[in-house]
Amino acid sequence: MSLRVAIVGSGPAGIYTAEALTKQAGEPVEIDVLDRLPTPYGLVRYGVAPDHTSIKSIAGYLRRVLELDAVRFLGGVELGSDVTVEELTASYDAVVYCTGAMVDRHLGIPGEDLPGSVAATDFVNWYCGHPDVPPDAFSLDSLGNPEVAVIGVGNVAVDVVRVLAKAADELRPTDVPQEVLDRLAKSQVTGIHMIGRRGPEHAKFTLKELRELGELANCDVLVRPEEAGAGGLDGLPRQIRGNVEVLRSWSARAAEGRPRRLEVRFWLRPVEILGASRVEALRLERTRLVDGRVTGTGEYETIPVGMVLRSVGYQSVPLPGVPFDTATMTVPNVAGRVGEGQYVAGWLKRGPTGVIGTNKSDAAETVRTLLADLAARPDRSGPAVRLDDVLAARGVSPITYDDWLAIEGAEAALAAALGRGEHVKLVGRPAMFAACGRTPPAVPIG
Repeated sequence: MSLRVAIVGSGPAGIYTAEALTKQAGEPVEIDVLDRLPTPYGLVRYGVAPDHTSIKSIAGYLRRVLELDAVRFLGGVELGSDVTVEELTASYDAVVYCTGAMVDRHLGIPGEDLPGSVAATDFVNWYCGHPDVPPDAFSLDSLGNPEVAVIGVGNVAVDVVRVLAKAADELRPTDVPQEVLDRLAKSQVTGIHMIGRRGPEHAKFTLKELRELGELANCDVLVRPEEAGAGGLDGLPRQIRGNVEVLRSWSARAAEGRPRRLEVRFWLRPVEILGASRVEALRLERTRLVDGRVTGTGEYETIPVGMVLRSVGYQSVPLPGVPFDTATMTVPNVAGRVGEGQYVAGWLKRGPTGVIGTNKSDAAETVRTLLADLAARPDRSGPAVRLDDVLAARGVSPITYDDWLAIEGAEAALAAALGRGEHVKLVGRPAMFAACGRTPPAVPIG
């Protein structure tokens, strides 16, 4: 009798969990990887900027796991609406939740809900072609003000800034959807302000990502000398020292008249987003550190902007029927164990920390816990039902791995027809379902 495990989420955490199961299980194993989307790979497909091909190449590794005989991909299956936790636990020996962290944290300031104040994840999903975000969600030619503020100094903020700063033709060889590329080509953005609450030595971006900003051909990149700091760098970790050195070198630059301008700002925190019916300006307060805490100085400045993109961290969302800690925004667990037969891995387990590869060791820990628990249940009789029967009774026909390959093939054909790169992403579920000869499920009314 094979060990049967369901993994909810087909991003890196989920697929690394499947890989760990195939390597660690001392018995035959059947693994179903479920995802509410018709496509696998999670943030690797929908969270990595289109011009970061080296990171996107991780999909090749994840692909090899999905192609293992023991692994089956079931796309278009959503926990809560298509299948319940109770049905999953009845259908498998164990269930592992790996749905990541899908939404941005809020700033908690007045005006945050004004039109034009946007979560960075929504913008990232837009230019990555996520089926939940339509291609007309953003119009960069009608902001009212050609200046944009990006709140945050992490890698996601850097990705957003880079996409805003580049000319559309620079993104043409990538897989960015054609509908999005057409809108980027009409962008009237001329100024970008990337804003951090602390100093350069506290920024979260990696040195490689930072250096890429300085090489933008379409954009002047500037730092104010008084915000770059002048203290010694001894004792700083190598990565941080490199960041500060790069930022200080930029503070000596003068604008060269490129089409766009990026100002990297530090020691400022947003206190209010201003505007009558939409974003018109961002009010900032100068900050300093007091006993390691960010404290306002009472000095303010206002930047006229037409859009504010908030990139101050990801957080997970609760899953129907799964315990959730609203303080940590994670699923409570002990070494991945949630409860009998239920486990968690990835950002949903530990919070949005680490890089993509961190999920590999995290998944391995969860799998060790899972297998140890099952070993302590020698009377295991096996699941009472099969998920296929549950879904069939509900009229749910999952997207298979072969269906996904058909979607991928259609994206390659589209790229060839447009004279662009290797792939151009299809936009929306109807196009994806059509690519594999399927009819998209009806959307509930109301």
